[in-house]
Amino acid sequence: MNTKLLQKQSDTLKFLSVDMVQKANSGHPWVAMWLSDIITVLSKHLKHNPENPKWLNRDRLVFSWGHASSLIYSFLHLTWYDISLDDLKNFRQLWSKTPGHPEYWEVPWIEITTGPLWQWVANAVWFSMASKYAQNLLWEENIDHKVYCFCGDWDLQEWMSYEACSLAGHQKLDNLIMIYDSNKITIEWNTGLAWNENIEQRFLAQNWNVITIDWHNFEEIDKALTLWKMSDRPFLIIAETKIGKWSVNKEGTASTHWAPLWEDEIKISKEKAWLDPEKTFYVDDEVLKEFRKNNYLNLDKNIDNNLLNKLQNPDFSKIKWPDFSDTDSVATRNSNWKIMNAISESISWFIGWSADLSPSNKTELIWKWIFPNWKNIYFGIREHAMAAITNAIALYGLFIPFSATFFVFSDYLKASARIAALANIRHYFIWTHDSIWVWEDWPTHQPIEQLSQFRALPNFYNFRPATAFENVESWKVALSLNSPCSFICSRQNLENYKYNPIIGWVENWAYLYKKSENPKVTLLASWSELELIIKSAENLEKNWISVNIISMPCFDLLLEQEENYINSIFDKNTKIIWIEASRGLELYKYCDEVISMQTFWASWKANELFKKFGFTVENIVEKVEGFIWK
Repeated sequence: MNTKLLQKQSDTLKFLSVDMVQKANSGHPWVAMWLSDIITVLSKHLKHNPENPKWLNRDRLVFSWGHASSLIYSFLHLTWYDISLDDLKNFRQLWSKTPGHPEYWEVPWIEITTGPLWQWVANAVWFSMASKYAQNLLWEENIDHKVYCFCGDWDLQEWMSYEACSLAGHQKLDNLIMIYDSNKITIEWNTGLAWNENIEQRFLAQNWNVITIDWHNFEEIDKALTLWKMSDRPFLIIAETKIGKWSVNKEGTASTHWAPLWEDEIKISKEKAWLDPEKTFYVDDEVLKEFRKNNYLNLDKNIDNNLLNKLQNPDFSKIKWPDFSDTDSVATRNSNWKIMNAISESISWFIGWSADLSPSNKTELIWKWIFPNWKNIYFGIREHAMAAITNAIALYGLFIPFSATFFVFSDYLKASARIAALANIRHYFIWTHDSIWVWEDWPTHQPIEQLSQFRALPNFYNFRPATAFENVESWKVALSLNSPCSFICSRQNLENYKYNPIIGWVENWAYLYKKSENPKVTLLASWSELELIIKSAENLEKNWISVNIISMPCFDLLLEQEENYINSIFDKNTKIIWIEASRGLELYKYCDEVISMQTFWASWKANELFKKFGFTVENIVEKVEGFIWK
């Protein structure tokens, strides 16, 4: 092992990253200061292809710290990816290819976008799990890549790492290695202020193999990476480090985490590494040649390209959608179950799971057995990790995934839903037991504000179908989108009104269900409230109040409709009133009045609760008449 050349490579990688942070006057130099040693050795082990960064059998390299981005970009530049020196100099500048946190759609070989800590630990677990299922489709000899994940003290303190790593150990994911930077420093100072876990014992208890090394010893690093390849389960390397390693005056201090080094400090540190202190963004030819000679492989020759193309370009026209024309009433969680199984029958790589709620969510795929041999994955009670893991499978390159839980528990996975929206990840969230209609489970289980929260999330589409017909049409639209979508489904049966719109269609996200002559009021609703406004309209018309009715399966895409379409279904000469059994303040964008929840719900008999909170035909009629005549 040529340790002299390895040190030269490491120093180049280190100070390229430090120069980036210094020029931007923003960033985190600390990671590069000590991580460069192990990245340099790891580059000898990685299997990847700069000419095709999306090569399916590439090793997945996952940095759980997105703020290590200066190091990531420097490494990509040195290993021949499409990141130039000019790109490095534009670090953290507007519209540059090198933003403060790496974004997978902008930068080659960035596997997934992250911002919140700990998510990439769960993402790495799924890249490993996805490879196991991919072997069933494309054969093990074609899918044999490894998954490398870097994490730190902050990742392992967050709850999601517990969930994800426990699942990884249970599944014995032998192609997953996690490299834990144990520097014992956080922003507030030493980790001992709030944390004293024995990480080795924790991971041994979760069925991992564990080894501890000196992060700055090239031979120890290489031996550990070689030893892992013989492991029969996931492998943790505990790398004992010093934050800001090689900084003469700041090594071991928290300040190297969050701020650029001083100019004088950089020059002194470069001199200590036998580098010219006056040169910035300098790459020696020998170093560049060494980084660029390693492990650049050709694409697999044994994969069936026709099958691969089929997997990566699904033909949704082959789905045999269920027929609900003879169904009088059905809970949308039940119609959704039939729809999802129809998709699964035609699209074999449509896969998913629930956080221990599949009997209630109705998300189990029929006769599809258990991962890794087939589609159903049992997550246990791990909503947090489930959503982050599902984001990763969507980006693996083969699969169309869904996850499921009760709607109120979507609070636990909000950070992952946000990343899905930010990164255009096709992840289908199935959320059942919506709204106040979860009557006897007390307010803890009754979603009130959740629907408004997710409607506020850009590039995230919430489908709340009122009937089985709308449910089918909503899935057709959702599969055409390159964005995350949620399906918010009922526990109770809903009247299956026939799907015969006057103007528009589900693809317009709201459509005119009923049109009257000389209408005085327009009532809008989705989900179970459609049945309520239809019956209310019948009573209003007995009192000589003509009513238009709009069904609105997806508020989010209604926002994207052209003004002409909006004007065709909303009669501005009428009083426009929206009825929704949740918070619903955003609905005032289109309406004069909103009848919605103003408090949390309660636990009682359903009919009594509906009366108490005003979701009865009698109350709706009374309120509508009051709005008209006031």
